[in-house]
Amino acid sequence: MDIVGIVVLVLFLAFVTLGVVATVKTVRAAKRGVARASAQARRAVEDAQLKARRFTTMGPAGEVAQLRIDLRTAIDSTFRVIDRSDPSLSEAAGLLDRLNDHARTLDRELAVLEREPDRARLAALLPDLNTRAHRITQSADSLRWAAQDRAQQFAADDLAALRQQIDIESAALRHWEPAPQTPPAAPKQAAPPPSPPKPKLGPIRPGP
Repeated sequence: MDIVGIVVLVLFLAFVTLGVVATVKTVRAAKRGVARASAQARRAVEDAQLKARRFTTMGPAGEVAQLRIDLRTAIDSTFRVIDRSDPSLSEAAGLLDRLNDHARTLDRELAVLEREPDRARLAALLPDLNTRAHRITQSADSLRWAAQDRAQQFAADDLAALRQQIDIESAALRHWEPAPQTPPAAPKQAAPPPSPPKPKLGPIRPGP
């Protein structure tokens, strides 16, 4: 009876432990989902505010807002193209992560400078910021275009191979069709009968 009680207690504790683990995982997943949704909503609001400032603010501050928009657009577009589930794109995905770190650093610097009251200082810093932003956007564009070209080439090659296989299968499915009939050959004319042999003449003898 004691052994049965111990076994029941162990099973009960195991079920309780599994329940706790499942609950913790569910709560963490829910928190991650909420955090992701909050980050996306916050990002959408920031993008809308940037676009509004771009069209309502003139001078260096407006240019800073445009740089932030260009940075975000290039990085986000490239992230949507790079398929992280594709092992052949793992190196490109790693490079994009590093490029994104630079973009986030520059975006934070630009966000601070947007509120800089000294417009002369902002105008003096703008050329360097512009150069850094263009380097990042050009690098992101290069990765994105290369991934797009690769996907298009693979799709074209796969379509060509599929077309070839379909042509072969179509020919195999039509094996029942009779071969084209050739017109019958004209009957050969009978050879003429051989002419009778000519009588042999004896030697010519002189007369008496």
